[in-house]
Amino acid sequence: MEKREEGEKGLKSPPESFSDLGAIESLRVPGKEEFRELREQPSDPQAEQELINSIEQVYFSTDSFDIVKYELEKLPPVLNLQELEEYRDKLKQQQAAVSKKVADLILEKQPAYVKELERVTSLQTGLQLAAVICTNGRRHLNIAKEGFTQASLGLLANQRKRQLLIGLLKSLRTIKTLQRTDVRLSEMLEEEDYPGAIQLCLECQKAASTFKHYSCISELNSKLQDTLEQIEEQLDVALSKICKNFDVNHYTKVQQAYRLLGKTQTAMDQLHMHFTQAIHNTVFQVVLGYVELCAGNTDTKFQKLQYKDLCTHVTPDSYIPCLADLCKALWEVMLSYYRTMEWHEKHDNEDTTSASEGSNMMGAEETSFDRGYIKKKLEHGLTRIWQDVQLKVKTYLLGTDLSIFKYDDFIFVLDIISRLMQVGEEFCGSKSEVLQESIRKQSVNYFKNYHRTRLDELRMFLENETWELCPVKSNFSILQLHEFKFMEQSRSPSVSPSKQSSATSSKTVTLFEQYCSGGNPFEIQADHKDEETEDVLASNGYESDEQEKSAYQEYDSDSDVPEELKRDFVDEQTGDAPVKSVSRETLKSRKKSDYSLNKVNAPILTNTTLNVIRLVGKYMQMMNILKPIAFDVIHFMSQLFDYYLYAIYTFFGRNDSLESTGLGLSSSRLRTTLNRIQESLIDLEVSADSAATLTAAEERKEKVPSPHLSHLVVLTSGDTLYGLAERVVATESLVFLAEQFEFLQPHLDAVMPAVKKPFLQQFYSQTVSTASELRKPIYWIVAGKAIDYEQMLLLMANVKWDVKEIMSQHNIYVDTLLKEFEQFNMRLNEVSKRVRIPLPVSNILWEHCIRLANRTIVEGYANVKKCSNEGRALMQLDFQQFLMKLEKLTDIRPIPDKEFVETYIKAYYLTENDMERWIKEHREYSTKQLTNLVNVCLGSHINKKARQKLLSAIDDIDRPKR
Repeated sequence: MEKREEGEKGLKSPPESFSDLGAIESLRVPGKEEFRELREQPSDPQAEQELINSIEQVYFSTDSFDIVKYELEKLPPVLNLQELEEYRDKLKQQQAAVSKKVADLILEKQPAYVKELERVTSLQTGLQLAAVICTNGRRHLNIAKEGFTQASLGLLANQRKRQLLIGLLKSLRTIKTLQRTDVRLSEMLEEEDYPGAIQLCLECQKAASTFKHYSCISELNSKLQDTLEQIEEQLDVALSKICKNFDVNHYTKVQQAYRLLGKTQTAMDQLHMHFTQAIHNTVFQVVLGYVELCAGNTDTKFQKLQYKDLCTHVTPDSYIPCLADLCKALWEVMLSYYRTMEWHEKHDNEDTTSASEGSNMMGAEETSFDRGYIKKKLEHGLTRIWQDVQLKVKTYLLGTDLSIFKYDDFIFVLDIISRLMQVGEEFCGSKSEVLQESIRKQSVNYFKNYHRTRLDELRMFLENETWELCPVKSNFSILQLHEFKFMEQSRSPSVSPSKQSSATSSKTVTLFEQYCSGGNPFEIQADHKDEETEDVLASNGYESDEQEKSAYQEYDSDSDVPEELKRDFVDEQTGDAPVKSVSRETLKSRKKSDYSLNKVNAPILTNTTLNVIRLVGKYMQMMNILKPIAFDVIHFMSQLFDYYLYAIYTFFGRNDSLESTGLGLSSSRLRTTLNRIQESLIDLEVSADSAATLTAAEERKEKVPSPHLSHLVVLTSGDTLYGLAERVVATESLVFLAEQFEFLQPHLDAVMPAVKKPFLQQFYSQTVSTASELRKPIYWIVAGKAIDYEQMLLLMANVKWDVKEIMSQHNIYVDTLLKEFEQFNMRLNEVSKRVRIPLPVSNILWEHCIRLANRTIVEGYANVKKCSNEGRALMQLDFQQFLMKLEKLTDIRPIPDKEFVETYIKAYYLTENDMERWIKEHREYSTKQLTNLVNVCLGSHINKKARQKLLSAIDDIDRPKR
């Protein structure tokens, strides 16, 4: 009942609630009758609203406000009844307007008021029901309290105490274990079990944080943190050991340890710092060791020097071993980095798999981010480490002037640097710009001085060369020389695996793959030069006396003709077999005109030629080792060939008297080549006997004085055919040298930069290919002197050509000329006993002699003062006799300039009109020969006017020549 009364007391009537919500206490709410009266009163809404708006704002205040006091205070000191009544009426009107407004609002909100009242009533009923439920609940709780005994509660209290004591015991055991952790951590660090040590330390820290409320644990927690920092320091030291000797197991432990610490990115940053430091420390210690060893003075404090200054103290004797050891040490560092990258690539897939199987997406994303960071860091580190290596080696190279080294030692240095650049290219794909530019400058400077010295030596060799045959074996090849061994080695996988052909290996093996398990690419044997001795020379051009004996027996017997000899009958110009068939007798007689019996297959070359070839091999070694200087090397190689060619021409091919005849003149291409060589290479202002030769050579380093033929070489004796043996050796050695250059062209083209290949092509097309063209002017000189053409002209001048009857006997000058050719043939045989005369040489000699003889015959016919028809027939008889006998002496077909003679003889029978056209078409004849043909030969059947016309035509033809 009390509760009900309290509930009823707590509920307030709507009017009371309305007044509590903040209505003004002095405001009287109108009753229903008053509402009705107010609503029934006529009203003007606008006027009422103006009255309400005229009410002072203070009346609308929600604070406690005393209206009476307010109005009394407003009264004036002197009261006026009328004014007061008027003011009162105004207030009443305002009150009435407000009351009416309030009544309108109340009536408007009355349905909502009724609805809210119903909801309050419903709420009151629900509260009464809740009071009944609470009463029942309290009653049941009292029953449970009375039914629960003191003994059961005591049992529960003991059980709880027991659980607390068990937990305490576990905590004490854990604390005891934590106290003994230091000993186990030390053992694990000694065993280099860094992951286990970190795992144990982290677990101990986690356990310590659980029991941090114990005073004994707080000190242990700080101690564990110090231990963890100590482990990180030792871990960093362990990481630095990776830089020189990479060990998979060791590095795996280190990476696992850093992963447990959550510092994989930090580990990678530290690793790159260690690699940079390792490169610096390694090169410094290597160079310092050699410097101290060579100095032998412990007082000198080389340790305080900078690396750049330390490199300047390396002695020349220890320079190459120090460089080799330097590259070996740097290789170990780069190999460790390479194997580090391999390790990360291998474990990358494992990390990806474990991350995809894990349920923690955040952990997988973090692992993926770390992996990407490590990959980029390692890729960036490749270039950075290689740049550091290049700078260190470049500093070492600049510390010593490489020009002091001999060629072989310099090549050895280049070989080491080339191998290092190959390592760098395989390491990070870099072209080694820093190292390449440095070694290129030194190489070019070294090579310029070296080449200048070699050109001077070549000049000395040429001026002392007696042009004797250097006997080599028939199977001689330049690849048998030491200088060209690199061409066979370059095909070996151990030297240049990147250049292997697909036929030898289906997969390219890099140096890192080759030496990953052991060894070092810079382990070059010091006795690399002590190879097997060369076996290229032969006694008398034959490998044995039996071979020489069998060579002569082979041609003297009636056995089958050798294939080599059969090939000699192929036309050199067309490559076709001769027109007429060759009988066995002709082949047997060939041994008189072949001049190739002795040393059939042996190449013709001199000691100077062999030296030039060796020089070419050395130059190519340098070019093969250092590709960037390929153009400079090939340019210098071309100068060797140019100078040799120019010397041969100067010694044996220059003869102004013969060239002035217009016969035997060198081709325009050869003349252009010789002029180019003379302008670019030959120093014509310096004489060999001048005292200022050395000074001039210093000023003209790009040019060499023209060589002079040795006084021991005699080219004026008719018995030796004017030095034919020496000419053959010299000319054919040049042709052999050109053939070797042709053989080397593919190799040179492969290493030549693309932008410089036009130079190489021009060198071969304009210089090398012209070597064989020197045969013509050189052997023309011999041909011009071997036959006495002047004597033949004198004999022809004594012949009477104005005979009246046809002769059946040829003139004696024909026999004399044929005897000259027979003697020429015999002297060729004598020369062939000294040196083999190749078929192209003998063919050129015979061709020149026959051509000169035929032109001499025409010149003799052109000297005739009087000639009859019978005399012209005698000319034909003489020439046919000459051809018939000549064909027995030589196998050259067709006879050179045969038509030149026959056409001139037959021109006698032409008419006036045909003769004029013939003169214009045959400009190969001289003005004298044409004039004589008109004056002497045609004078018998043309008149004076026609003769004058023909002479005018000849003069018109000759005028442009002037």
